Amino acid sequence: MNAVWIWLRQHGGQLLMGLLALLLGAALLRWWMGPQVQTEAVSRRDLLQTVVASGRVETPHRVGIGAQIIGTVSRVPVAEGQVVKRGDVLVELASIELQYAKRQAELAVVQAQGRLRQLNDLQGPVVQQTLRQAQASLEVALASGQRSLALFEQGFIGQAALDESHKALALADAQALAAKQQVASTLAGGAEHSLAVGAVAEAQANAEVLSAKARYAVIMAPLSGQLIGRNVEVGDVVQAGKVLMTLSPDGATQLVVQIDEKNLRLVALGQQALASADAYPQQKFKAQVVYINPGVNAQTGAVEIKLDVQELVETLRQDMTVSVDLVVARKAQVLALPVALINDINGPAPWVWLCDAGRAVRRPLSLGLRGGAWVEVQDGLREGDAVIVLPNALRQGQRVRASR
Repeated sequence: MNAVWIWLRQHGGQLLMGLLALLLGAALLRWWMGPQVQTEAVSRRDLLQTVVASGRVETPHRVGIGAQIIGTVSRVPVAEGQVVKRGDVLVELASIELQYAKRQAELAVVQAQGRLRQLNDLQGPVVQQTLRQAQASLEVALASGQRSLALFEQGFIGQAALDESHKALALADAQALAAKQQVASTLAGGAEHSLAVGAVAEAQANAEVLSAKARYAVIMAPLSGQLIGRNVEVGDVVQAGKVLMTLSPDGATQLVVQIDEKNLRLVALGQQALASADAYPQQKFKAQVVYINPGVNAQTGAVEIKLDVQELVETLRQDMTVSVDLVVARKAQVLALPVALINDINGPAPWVWLCDAGRAVRRPLSLGLRGGAWVEVQDGLREGDAVIVLPNALRQGQRVRASR
C-alpha cells in the first residue's frame, strides 16, 4: 500500500497530464467530426390530399306549409321536430263565413236541380198538351176556311165572312207554331232546357269550389318528413299564404359546406369525402360532391359546395354541424417527407438539410402533392437519403454525425 502511494506521488503529475491530453484529444475529435444530429430517411408512402371544411346538414329542399284561406286556428296536433307521414293533419282552421257560403251553395244546387225537374216533369207535359190543342185548333180552322171559301165561291157568304175565316186560320197557325217552339225549348238541347241544365252545372261548380275551400281548413302534410319549424298556435288568425310550418322531407340528405376559394381548383364533382357530425365525431360516413357554387362569397372568400350522403345515418339531424375531409388527390408509393422537416415550404424555393458523407448539405427541393403531415418530393432527394431533423445553426458543408 505504501509502495502504491509512493508511486502515485512520483508519477501522479504525468498521469494527470496524460488524462488531460486524452480528454482534449477526444474533444478535438468530436469537434472535428461535428455535432451529432438526428436524421430521417426519405421513404415511399401513399399520399392522400384532403381539403377540410365544415358546414351543416340540409335536405335538398324544404317545404313551407301555409294556409290557403283566412281562418282562426282551432287545433295544432303536431310539435316542432316531430316526424310526420303524408296526409297527417298539421293544422285545423275554423271559418264560419266559409261554412255559411258552403251551405248556401249546396241549397243553390238543390234549387237548380228542382227547376230542371220541374221543366222535365211538369212544364214539358203541359206544353206538349198545349201543342196538341193548337194543332187541333189549326185543323178546325183549316177545314172552316175551306168551307168558307167554297161558300164564298157559291155566293152564299160575303167577303167579310171569308176574311174572318182567313184570320181565324192565321191565328190558329201562329198558335200552333208557338206551341211547337215552346215544346222544342223544353226538350233536351232546347234553349230553356239548356239554361236549366247550365244553372245546375253552375251551382254544382260553385258548391265544389266552396267545398274545396272548406277542405283547406284542414292543413295536411303533403310529404313524409320532419317538422323543423312551427310558427302557429291555437287561436291565431292566419292569412292566406302565410307559412305556418316548415317540413324537411324524407329522402336524400346533403351536407352544405364552405371551402376557401384558394382550394377551388382542387375540388371537382364526384369527389369522395369522409364526414362526421360534431355531435358524433367518432361516427364517420361517406359523402360525394354533387354541386359547386359558381360564385365566390365576396365577404368571406368562401365557395359553397354540396355533398350527397351515400349511406343511411340515423344520427343526422337537420342543420347539424358537420366536418368534412374531402379527398381531392391521391398518389401511391411516392417519395415523401414530413412537412416539419422542410424549410420555406410555402415559399418559392423550399429546401432541407441533408446529411451527405458526414457533412450538412443544403438541398433545394421540388415538391408535389401535400397530404396532411407529409409532402411529395418530386426532385432533390432519393429514397434512403438522410434528412436532418431540427438542425441547430448548421453551416453548408459542416461535418455532422448522424444518429437515427
